[in-house]
Amino acid sequence: MTSFESVTLEAADTAAAEAFYAAAGLAPYVDVRASAEPTTGFRGFALSLVASQPGNVDALVAAAVDAGATVLKPAAKSFWGYGGVIQAPDGTICKIASSKKKDSAPAAPEIDQVALLLGVADVKASKRFYVARGLAVGKSFGGKYAEFDTPSSAVTLALYPRRALAKDTGVGQEGSGSHRLVLVGGAEPCTDPDGFAWEPAPVRDRA
Repeated sequence: MTSFESVTLEAADTAAAEAFYAAAGLAPYVDVRASAEPTTGFRGFALSLVASQPGNVDALVAAAVDAGATVLKPAAKSFWGYGGVIQAPDGTICKIASSKKKDSAPAAPEIDQVALLLGVADVKASKRFYVARGLAVGKSFGGKYAEFDTPSSAVTLALYPRRALAKDTGVGQEGSGSHRLVLVGGAEPCTDPDGFAWEPAPVRDRA
């Protein structure tokens, strides 16, 4: 593994999941495939959607809710900015936020950046796992957060303590079964210390 190229979300109803992610503006960032593997509670990850201003956050939340999402945390101002949390019909949790507290342009459902937050038992240990397999660290704050430099992906990959991620998204940290998440990159399949599965990146046709 020397790269992170895409995110695959697994869902029991792929047609419904694909329709939701298209309506929510996330189709360019995630792939969907079928899986009936059992899963309960918190799956251990969340998508972080960054918008440029509060109005865009509200527009993205509204689009997600119209497409079938459930609000876990209503959008509101906080010390760090403005944001809320929703859960997709397939169970995926999305944080939608902006560092700004005031609008400077007409609101639009536009996403500026997407990050995949993996909730892990030990950020430092998981970081070592990924570094040993070729990923470069972009940002690191001890055992609280680590972010990798993933230029080949439209999504940034980051590590967050599982307990803190669950609390931040408004759910209990308990969960079991499938993560319903597959990460794609590198040449060999592997599984990280927290059970997140990696699959080889497809070979591109250079002809």
